[in-house]
Amino acid sequence: MKIFRVKNQLNKGPRIVVIGGGTGLYVLLRGLKKFTNNITAVVTVFDTGGSSGRLRKELGVLPPGDIRNCLVALATAEPLMERLFQYRFTNGSLKGHSFGNLFLSAMSEVSGDFIKAIEKSSEILAIRGKVLPSSLKNVTLSAKMKEGIVVKGETEITQSSRVIDKIYLEPSPVLPLPETLKAIEEAEVIVLGPGSLYTSVICNLLVEGIPKAIVNSTAVKIYVCNVMTQKGETDNYTASQHLREVEKYLGSNCINYIIVNTAKIDTELKKKYAQEGSYQVVVDKSEILKTGVKLVSRELWLDQNLARHDSDKLAQTIIDLILERKS
Repeated sequence: MKIFRVKNQLNKGPRIVVIGGGTGLYVLLRGLKKFTNNITAVVTVFDTGGSSGRLRKELGVLPPGDIRNCLVALATAEPLMERLFQYRFTNGSLKGHSFGNLFLSAMSEVSGDFIKAIEKSSEILAIRGKVLPSSLKNVTLSAKMKEGIVVKGETEITQSSRVIDKIYLEPSPVLPLPETLKAIEEAEVIVLGPGSLYTSVICNLLVEGIPKAIVNSTAVKIYVCNVMTQKGETDNYTASQHLREVEKYLGSNCINYIIVNTAKIDTELKKKYAQEGSYQVVVDKSEILKTGVKLVSRELWLDQNLARHDSDKLAQTIIDLILERKS
């Protein structure tokens, strides 16, 4: 009876669309699945590095890494299945590949359809909600730097030491899935981030129709700012600069809330990140308030060996905003 009540409660949970990729989206989804079954994750598929990049280059498939991570984050299956999908080979010709990436690529080849591959994987992992790629087109994420130089490829952009002027997809236009536009239209809440600003979040806004659908949606729109800056992508960016870039690519000042972390990162951890050129994002409150976006400040740091959000605290903050709007 208790299981039935919980399932019924989750089925009645808010309709939430989350847009992004990478570790940030994984962290958020792990928390949100405890509150609702009505989650749609719209995920970047422009990766050129690691296992995903190799499979993309060798097989011509869409890079599956971020999709795999989201499926695992939303999984309710036995932990063994999660570990299997995340298992990474350490030897031989498969070294560096994860089983989940290989499975998604193989299923895509067998079915001839990347969406069917995601659906089958979703069934195996018994996920709450659904995962959609932002597009099915195999395209390249490129960036024009302030100096005028063009860098092509998601990994290459993040490894560049130059300052990004703008990013774009080529060839374009890149069309979205109809299911993505439908999910955005029906959403009660749309969450952008956390995640690499340009290569995990904004890149999804380069897909034709997605920005317009977000702007036109009646949903509450939330941007979750990163805990740390990212070397080669957001060097010295404050919270307001992250926000302004997102709204620039949306083409509208439509964000209702920005969620920021105010917990101070451990000194030793700060030193570790500083060696990698990454620093805690400065919350410039006065500049944020100038945008008209409501600032939500919370201590959201996961107190471990990594400077990232606490899944449960972040999800609870979002749910609290939903309840606040309804009251």
